[in-house]
Amino acid sequence: MTLTRRSALRLSLYAAALAVSGSSARAQQSNPLTPSDAASTGAGASAATGADSGWVTWDTLIRPSKYADSFPHYDYVNPDAPKGGTLNQVAIGSFDSFNPFIVRGTAAAGMSAGNGGFGGGLIYETLTEQSTDEPGVSYGLIAEAMKFPEDDSWVKFRINPNARWHDGEPITADDVIWSFDTLRELHPQWNAYYRNVVKAEKTGEREVTFTFDQKGNRELPHIMGDLVVVPRHWWEGTDASGKKRDITQPTLEPPLGSALYKIDSFSTGSSIIWARVPDAWSKDLPQNVGRHNFDRMKFVYLRDSNASWEAFKKGGLDDWRVENISRRWAEGYDFPAAQNGQVIKKEIHSPSVESMQAYVLNNRLPKFQDRRVRQALTLAFNFEEMNRTLFYNSYKRITSYFANSELAATGLPSEGELKFLEPLRGQIPDEVFTKEFTLPVYDDAAATREHLRQALDLFKQAGYELKGTSLVNAKTGEPFTIEFLGDDPTDSRTLEPFARQLQRLGIKTNIRIIDTNQYVERMTNFDFEVMAAKYYPQSLSPGNEQRDFWSSKAADSPGSRNYAGIKSPVIDKLVDTIVYADNRDDLVAATRALDRVMLWEYYVVPQWYKDTIWLAYWNKFGMPETAPEYAGIDPYSWWIKDAASGGTPQ
Repeated sequence: MTLTRRSALRLSLYAAALAVSGSSARAQQSNPLTPSDAASTGAGASAATGADSGWVTWDTLIRPSKYADSFPHYDYVNPDAPKGGTLNQVAIGSFDSFNPFIVRGTAAAGMSAGNGGFGGGLIYETLTEQSTDEPGVSYGLIAEAMKFPEDDSWVKFRINPNARWHDGEPITADDVIWSFDTLRELHPQWNAYYRNVVKAEKTGEREVTFTFDQKGNRELPHIMGDLVVVPRHWWEGTDASGKKRDITQPTLEPPLGSALYKIDSFSTGSSIIWARVPDAWSKDLPQNVGRHNFDRMKFVYLRDSNASWEAFKKGGLDDWRVENISRRWAEGYDFPAAQNGQVIKKEIHSPSVESMQAYVLNNRLPKFQDRRVRQALTLAFNFEEMNRTLFYNSYKRITSYFANSELAATGLPSEGELKFLEPLRGQIPDEVFTKEFTLPVYDDAAATREHLRQALDLFKQAGYELKGTSLVNAKTGEPFTIEFLGDDPTDSRTLEPFARQLQRLGIKTNIRIIDTNQYVERMTNFDFEVMAAKYYPQSLSPGNEQRDFWSSKAADSPGSRNYAGIKSPVIDKLVDTIVYADNRDDLVAATRALDRVMLWEYYVVPQWYKDTIWLAYWNKFGMPETAPEYAGIDPYSWWIKDAASGGTPQ
C-alpha cells in the first residue's frame, strides 16, 4: 500500500482486527458444544451442559476470550443502532473486475481487500470471523463450531445449518472444499498460506476436515477459519447469456455472495453501490449485532488523493477519512464545514501493531544485494528534517517491523531471543549480538556531514567511487542510479527529500509517478527499484503469513507480499521458528529475533509511524460511546443519525 493511497489505508482499518493472524500457543478454550447443542444454539452461544465432544464455538491464539460463554454482541456496539441511510466513500483509481482472487485485474472497492482476496470483503463470508475487540480470537461464522486435536494435526469445521447464499441455497461442505482447492490454485498468496494443508475432505453431512502435513503448527487450525467460502454452483454455472463462468478470469458480472451486502449497481471504473441484505442469514449472529447498519455503501472513484480531499471538503461524496498528511491535519481543516462543526476531527489512540513503513529496496536487483549499499542508503535518510519541515514533528521514527507492540526488538537480545539467534551466529551480522539497532539522527550540521561521510565510505567498500559529482562503479564506471516509483502526485512530497539527499552522494535519482492500476501491476510483478510503502497489517500473533512477507519462495512468486525480495535461509528458518513456536514466550522471542535480523540486514530504509489515528468525518453519524479495544475504530458499528427518525440521508 502506498503512503498516499488513502482508500487502501482506510479499507485496511476496516480489516485491522480481521488481518491475517499468526501462530501462538492456543490459550485454554471454553464453550464446548456437542453437535446437537451447536445446531440448536449457533455460533457464539453459551455452552450447553453435557458431554464434551471437543467442539468449540470460538478459538483463541493469545488469551481466553473476554466474552467466552456469554456473547450477545460486542460490548462496545449499540445493539439498538438504527438501520438506514448511505455511507459515501471515495476510492482511488478505477476497477475492472469483481473477482478479487486472481492476479489479473483490479477488484472493485468492497471486494476482498488486496490482490489475492484475503478476507471476504462485503460480499463473502469466512468459516470463522476474527474479533474486532480482542486480538487472536475468532468466532464461528459459516462454521458454527470447530474441533482440533492437541497436536494441531487437523481441524474440523461444522457448517451452520442456517448458512445460506443470497439465492437461498445452503452453504455446503462441497462449497468449502471447492473454495479451498480453487483459491489455492488461483493465487500464490493462498498457495503459500495454506501450503501445509494436504487434504480437505467431507467427513460428515455438514463437516469438513483439513489435514496438515505437520504437527505443532498451532496457527493452522485457527487460520483455516479465515478461508473465504465462494459458491461453487454459481461459479460453475452460466451467466444470463448462457456463457459458462470462469473463476480464473476477471468478470464484471456481480457475483453471488452470502454476507450482509451485495452489489446493487455500478459504473465500471467509476462507482459501485453496495446494498444491505435485510434478510441475510448471519445478521443476528453476535459479532454482527449492532453493526453493518448502513442500507447502502457507495464508492466513487477519483483520480488521486488530492481529488479525494477536495471531495471530502465538499461533502456528499466522502463521509469520513483517516488523515495521513500531517500538514493537512495541522492546517488544512480550516474550510467552512470544519469551522462550523459539520466536520469533526478526532485523534484516537491506535492499539494495533504498526507494520513497517519504509522506502522498500528491491533486493532482487544486483545494485541492492550488497548489505553495505543498503546500510549506506539508510544512513543517508534525514528523517529529522522531514519530520520538522513536512510533518510538524508529529511522527516517530519506525525502528521495527512490529512497532507499537511487545513484538518489537529493543536493546540487546534477551535470553529467549538468543536461544534462536545463537545457532545462526556467523550467518547473520555480528552486530545482532553486540549492538542495539539504531537509526541515524540528524540533529545538527555536524551529524549530517558524519552520516553522509559514513554512507560514502560504505559505498567505497562496496566497490563504488566518486568521479566528479557522480557515484560510479569503480570497475565499470557505470553510474549508481535509483528510480523511485509512486502512484500519486503527492508521493513526490516524501520521495523528493530523500532523492535530494542521495544526490549529495553522487547518486542519480528519478521519481516516476504512474497511475494506480499501473502501480499495482508493477508492484505485483516486483517491477520497481525503490517504492515508498507500508506493509500489510501485522497482528499480535504473527505466523504463517510471515512466509508470504519474507520467505525465499515468496520472493520469486509474483503477487506475494515479499516486496523487498528477501531471499535468506536464515530468515526462512526464523519464520518457521515463529510458525512452530510452542508457547507465547517463544513466539514473542522468535518474532523479536526475526525483527532484529531483518533490521540489521537493512532490507528497507525505515520511515516513520504514529500511534494515533487521525479521524475526520461529517457529522451525520451516531457512534458507540467506546471504541473496540483491538481495532481502534470500527466504522461498521456507526449508524446514520437521521435513520433513527426514519430519514434516508444520502
